[in-house]
Amino acid sequence: MNGTPKDIDPASELREDEEESSLPELDLNDAPAGTLAAGRSAIARYVKHAPSAPGVYRMIGNKGEVLYVGKAKNIKKRVTSYTRPVGHDSRITRMIAATVTMEFVSTATETEALLLEANLIKRLLPRFNVLLRDDKSFPYILITSDHWAPQILKHRGARTGKGHYYGPFANAGAVNRTLNTLERAFLLRSCSDSFFEARTRPCLLHQIKRCAAPCTGEIDFAGYSELVRETNEFLSGRSVSVHKQLAKEMDKASAATDFERAASFRDRLAALSAITSHQGINPRNVEEADVFALHQAGGYNCVEVFFFRTGQNWGNRAYFPRADRTFGASEVLGAFMAQFYDDKPPPRLVLVSHEFDERELLAQALTAKNGRKVEIGVPQRGERKDLVLHALANAREALARKLADTSSQQRLLKALTKTFGLPREPRRIEVYDNSHISGTNAVGAMVVAGPEGFRKNQYRKFNIRSADISAGDDTGMLREVLQRRFKRLLEESPRIKTTGDALAAELTGEPGEGDDQPWPDLVLIDGGQGQLNTAQETLAALGVTGVPLVAIAKGADRDAGRETFFMPGRTPFKLPPRDPLLYFVERLRDEAHRFAIGSHRTRRKKDIREAGLQEIPGIGPTRKRALLHHFGTVKAIERASLSDLSTVSGINAETARKIYEFFHETMP
Repeated sequence: MNGTPKDIDPASELREDEEESSLPELDLNDAPAGTLAAGRSAIARYVKHAPSAPGVYRMIGNKGEVLYVGKAKNIKKRVTSYTRPVGHDSRITRMIAATVTMEFVSTATETEALLLEANLIKRLLPRFNVLLRDDKSFPYILITSDHWAPQILKHRGARTGKGHYYGPFANAGAVNRTLNTLERAFLLRSCSDSFFEARTRPCLLHQIKRCAAPCTGEIDFAGYSELVRETNEFLSGRSVSVHKQLAKEMDKASAATDFERAASFRDRLAALSAITSHQGINPRNVEEADVFALHQAGGYNCVEVFFFRTGQNWGNRAYFPRADRTFGASEVLGAFMAQFYDDKPPPRLVLVSHEFDERELLAQALTAKNGRKVEIGVPQRGERKDLVLHALANAREALARKLADTSSQQRLLKALTKTFGLPREPRRIEVYDNSHISGTNAVGAMVVAGPEGFRKNQYRKFNIRSADISAGDDTGMLREVLQRRFKRLLEESPRIKTTGDALAAELTGEPGEGDDQPWPDLVLIDGGQGQLNTAQETLAALGVTGVPLVAIAKGADRDAGRETFFMPGRTPFKLPPRDPLLYFVERLRDEAHRFAIGSHRTRRKKDIREAGLQEIPGIGPTRKRALLHHFGTVKAIERASLSDLSTVSGINAETARKIYEFFHETMP
C-alpha cells in the first residue's frame, strides 16, 4: 500500500516498544535546501509534534505542493523512519530531500486513515504516490423513484437523484446494450417526465414492444409497479427467480389459451436470455464481483478491471496508474484499489491477481463504508482463478498496445522537435481554438497532449467575456484566452527560467513523471499569420518568453493535408501530404476544434433553454407551444428529423428546415 511505503528497510522502522528518546539527534539546520540532510532536518522538527495515533500525514515541498500522502497506525513512529540516515531507495531519498513541511490528520481507526488517504491522493495528486489517472466517471442504470411511473435510463455523474442505481458498467456501450434489452424484457419507459405528461397516444416504443405505455393508460398502476419490481429484482441479482416467474406466467397464459399474452411473456424471456448470452465471459457461480489484475512491463503498469453483476459481464476497463519504477505489483495494486473505491460502491466480492499487505484492512474499510460485508480474495483455483487469469491476459494485451502507442508517439514527438526546431521534446503541448456563431456564445478551448496522448482532465474552456470584441473577431478572442491562461499560470506557477530548463532539470526519466508540469513546451494555434502575431504580442505583454508558438492555417478550400505552418522568424512552410507528422498535428488541431465546438454547443443549448425557442428565426409563442406539445421537450425537438418537424401543426416545410438547421448547423 502506498500509504505504508514497503521500500523502506524494515530494520530501519521503529519497534512498537521503542521510546521517543530513540529519535536521532539531528543538527542540520544549516544544510543546503533541497538536500537529503535538509529534508531529514525538516522532518525531524515536525516529528516532535506528530501524534502517536492512527492518521494521515502529508509531505510538502517548497512551493506548497503536496509531495506524498501516507497513512500509518502510529503517525509519529512512521514519520520518524524518514529521519534515518540509511535504508531508503532512490525514490524515498528524493522525496525526503524535497520535503520542507509536513501536516498531520489524526483518525479514530486505521481503516478511517486508509479511506482518508485514498481520498487525499485522488484530490491532491502527490508526485511520489501511486496515482489512479481516471478522467471519466462510470455509467450506471437508474430506475427513478420520484414518479408514479418510474423511468429507466443511463446515468453518469453524482448519484443525487432519487431511485435505484445499478452498476458500474465499464462503458456507455455496455449500458446501452443492456438498457435496450431491459426495455424489451420489462417494458419500462425511458422518456422524460415532460414528454410522458404531454402524451395523448402511445409513442413508437410501445408499438415496437419496448414500453408498456403507462402514459396513456395502456397498463394500470399495479401492472406497471409489478414490472418495476421485476426489473429491480433482476438487476439486484435475482435473475433466476425472475426468469422462472416469467416462464410460469407464460405457461399459465398458454394453458388459458391466452396466446397473445403468452407470446408477450415468450418475447420477454427471449430478451432476458439475450442479456446473459451476449456478455462474453460469464461466471456460473459468481453473481456479483469486481476482478482486478495487474501487469507490469517497461516501467509501466496496467490494471484491468472486469465488472460482474447478476451473473453477467458488464464490461471491463484498462487503467494505467502512474507509479515510480520502484513500486512492486502488490504495492501498486493495493494503492490503486483504495483510490478506485473512494467514490464507487464495491460489490460483495472483489478478486485480485496479487496479494498485498493491507488486503484485510481495505476489506474492513470498504465494509464499514458501505454497510455490508466486502470480501477481497486472491483465488488459487477454480472458476474465480479463471476470471483473474482472463483479466490478467487482457491487462497484458492492453499494456502491450499502450507501449506500442507510446513508442509511436515518441517517434512523432522527435519528428515534431526536429521539424519545428524545439529546444527539447515537448512533454506538454497546448492547442487553442475558439468556436462561435457570428460572435454569439463564443467559447475558447485549450486541449493538452503529451508523450502518452491527450490529457483530457487538463482540458480547459474559456467563455469569452470581453464586451469590446466585435462579432467574428477571432484574434480578439484568442487574445483574451491567452491572457487569461498565461496570467493565471504566472500567478500559480512562476517560472524560474523562461526557457523551461529548470523544469527539464526536474524530470527524472521515469514513466509519467513530469507529466503534470504546468508550462507548455509548445503552443499550437488554429489560424494563420494574424493569429500568430496576436499570440506573440499577448505573451510579450505578459512578459512570457521562450514558449514556442506555431500557427496552423487550413489549406485552400479548408482541405486537410494542405495546411501552412507559421512560426516566428521563419518563412511559412508546408509538410509533405502523407507525412505522419502532418497527420499527428492535424489530429491535435482537430481535437481542439472538436472540444471547442462541443463547449460552444453546450453553452448555446443552455441559452436556448433559458431564452426559449423564440431564438430560432420564425418561431413565436404559438409555434413554440405547438412544438412543445408535440415533442414534449427542447431536447426531443433537437433530435427530431426534418420530416417529423414538418408534421407539427403550424410548422410548414420552410420553418421545419430553419428549426432543423438551427440545431444541426455546422460550426466554423
